Amino acid sequence: MKEIGLKLKEKREETGVSINEVAEDLKLRPSQIVSIEEGKIEDFKDVFYLKYFIRDYAKYLGLDSEKLVDEFNEFLFDFTSKIPLADIEKAKKEKKGKKKEVTSPYTLENKNKLNIPSYVIYILIGLLVIFIGYILISNHHGSDFKDSNITYAIRR
Repeated sequence: MKEIGLKLKEKREETGVSINEVAEDLKLRPSQIVSIEEGKIEDFKDVFYLKYFIRDYAKYLGLDSEKLVDEFNEFLFDFTSKIPLADIEKAKKEKKGKKKEVTSPYTLENKNKLNIPSYVIYILIGLLVIFIGYILISNHHGSDFKDSNITYAIRR
């Protein structure tokens, strides 16, 4: 990776373009350009994007971008093939232990935010309906009763 970065840096300096100009033209941060030129793969979260940064940077400088991407792929293959098997097994175990977060709104499970069982909610709704019904019926009977008292008092 350092060889790729060195080629890019030499070509940039040969053409007289500053790091800030490259960063502005490629819509990258200057620190990303420096990391590419110094071969610091660990400064990038995703090597997939790094590959395209290298490709775009090479095109920008007029270098053979396909050749540099091929060199990067070879470097990546060599780099990943040197990872100890124990580390790979450990990463697999860690991945199995973690639950994958679902981010799609179409596959999200409806969760009760208060963790109240659904039967309790149904009982509360039923009690509320009974209470409202009781109030309505008692007011209705109460008004009938009052009306009959009025007519009874008028008849006397």
